[in-house]
Amino acid sequence: MIATDLFNAGKGPVLVVAPHPDDEVLGVGGTIARLADAGREVHVVVVTRGGPPKFPLEQVQRIAAEAKQAHDLLGVKQTHWLEFPAAELPELPHSALNASLGKLVSELGPELIFAPHPGDIHMDHQLSFLSTLVASRPHQTDYPATIAAYETLSETNWNAPYLTPPFVPNVFVDISETINRKLDAFALFASQVKPAPHERSVESLRALATLRGATVHRPAAEGFVLVRSVI
Repeated sequence: MIATDLFNAGKGPVLVVAPHPDDEVLGVGGTIARLADAGREVHVVVVTRGGPPKFPLEQVQRIAAEAKQAHDLLGVKQTHWLEFPAAELPELPHSALNASLGKLVSELGPELIFAPHPGDIHMDHQLSFLSTLVASRPHQTDYPATIAAYETLSETNWNAPYLTPPFVPNVFVDISETINRKLDAFALFASQVKPAPHERSVESLRALATLRGATVHRPAAEGFVLVRSVI
């Protein structure tokens, strides 16, 4: 499915849930730019933030600055930080993440949410996905009409095939006109960029966009798994 009407027809806010800063660029960067260019209000919520002693304060501050630069380039309206400790979500009460993310969803009222894929190898990704669904339950008066899961290189591709949910995209967004902005935005995360053939390299990110695009006969695309769409 080429996402023409599905992702572009609405006018309400869009929310991208990122377990860690740069996940949103890796998985949704081209789509964020395309939606922003079309006049949509795009928000990013970063679920976790690193902290000493596991993550030096200087590194944490640098990544936050890189995220701001990348988001500005893509056209993100606002970045929200939930401040949960990175790589420690499994040790925390899951109700805390549910409540924090639920409060943000209630305040923003997004029509469209992008969440990490539940089959990602990182537990922070899995728990962020589950809390996104809790925050988006349709028994509420207002709830997100569309939810899609995105892939994150170095997380989604390292799961266990046949044992965990595989990423099999069924919705594709043509990012031919925004692929270079996506790659430039990722390059701004200089502390996270690795040399090829590492998955977190500019070359690998372009290769994935080329592959997803070729699947639907486009120069470049991002693939998503449609979780729910209420029309």
